[in-house]
Amino acid sequence: MDVEQMVEAAVERAGSDDFGGDTWREGLEVLVRSLEEEAALNEVGVAAMTDQIVGYLVNRLMVEQWYVRHPEIDDQEIVAPLFGLGLPRTGSTALAFLLAQDPARRSLRTWEAGAPCPPPETATEHVDPRIADAQAAIDLTNEMFPGFEGMIPTAATGPQECLLLLALDFRSLVFEGMARVPSYASWLLQCDMEPAYRYHRRVLKLLQWRCPPERWWLRTPAHMFSIDALHAVYPDARFVMTHRDVGEVLPSVCALYDTFSRVLSDRPDPVAIGTQNVEQWATALRRLVAFRDRGHEDRFHDVSFEAVQRDPLGQVESLYADLGEELGTEARSRMLAWWTESSEGRTRPHTYRAEEYGLDLRDVRDRFAFYHDRFGIPVEGPARASAGGR
Repeated sequence: MDVEQMVEAAVERAGSDDFGGDTWREGLEVLVRSLEEEAALNEVGVAAMTDQIVGYLVNRLMVEQWYVRHPEIDDQEIVAPLFGLGLPRTGSTALAFLLAQDPARRSLRTWEAGAPCPPPETATEHVDPRIADAQAAIDLTNEMFPGFEGMIPTAATGPQECLLLLALDFRSLVFEGMARVPSYASWLLQCDMEPAYRYHRRVLKLLQWRCPPERWWLRTPAHMFSIDALHAVYPDARFVMTHRDVGEVLPSVCALYDTFSRVLSDRPDPVAIGTQNVEQWATALRRLVAFRDRGHEDRFHDVSFEAVQRDPLGQVESLYADLGEELGTEARSRMLAWWTESSEGRTRPHTYRAEEYGLDLRDVRDRFAFYHDRFGIPVEGPARASAGGR
């Protein structure tokens, strides 16, 4: 894998060499070096990661082309976005799909996250050919990675994590979900994330330019790592945080990482995946708690996994009340329909053996006691984790 070759391929495909600055280069170089030296990618893995990297470079080049042609895009304002936080597998995806049913709120949809250009238009947003392309990509992913389908609710027109926008600056956790890249992971924990969030905002402006509404609902657990940088770029942001027993969460997260690793790498290492996730998510939660303790507590609304499963619309109503908003009739009806229609997929049983990833759940819960105690999170079950928690 060669950085310059990938850059040249992207420039040729996009027909432009204007990346809008070079903040992306350091992360890309660290990532590619880590992939080369540490990931033990097989032939499929090299092809998949190369294609992914070139795709992000092309998307960035195309974003800049639109800004050159239409500088008025930069006049768009992103006001008080709502961000979803919390550990993966805490029901955050189900909550994301619920909130995305509100026609008054704008979510980042899978099809536009993967291909933001040309920017969507209201007149064609529901028939855009990229929707079919995104569905084909989802189908291919499900085919390539046995076991992935059903782990996380996914739809071409459904909400997508904004990890994909941070990846346009190559400062994103999305790459760690695909391959073992410990040196890149270490770099990501200490790098300046503000450039990535500034570009994140740049893409949101483009997406809402011809396709309102402008009240954004965005989410990814990875925002907890870089909450200070997010705050610097979005000082008026509000947050909803989902919670669940870490002993249930981490084996499920590890299984998700392992699903990709076993296809893309010659040397999958489940125990390393377990160690990595314990270390990373403990760091993320400590950073998040420290941020809340620095005078930002009133910007957060907390939701437990169990409460959403028991009374989804009641929890959404509570969130809206906290935001000073009213849950409209149409939004309520669409949310209830999605919850009912998706029931089978959301409740499909999964069993993840913690010991496969070197995890002792008693030790894990002790490690995260600061989090359980702070938010009053009950322990759900014994040493073996079950239920995907989407």
